[in-house]
Amino acid sequence: MNSNSQSANAATYSQRLADIVGTAIALLTLTLPVFVIAHYSSTNVENNQQPLIQNIQENQD
Repeated sequence: MNSNSQSANAATYSQRLADIVGTAIALLTLTLPVFVIAHYSSTNVENNQQPLIQNIQENQD
């Protein structure tokens, strides 16, 4: 009976570790792209808006 209870504990521990690692990977997969897109898109919007406005104003004159 002892050997069975030890293997059950090892299986429970490895299952719990797999759950924690899987949860961490899932959170990174869901959150990291959002932060990267937000970081680069905010930089591009600031850089690209001014020349577009200036070009429109120059074309109207």
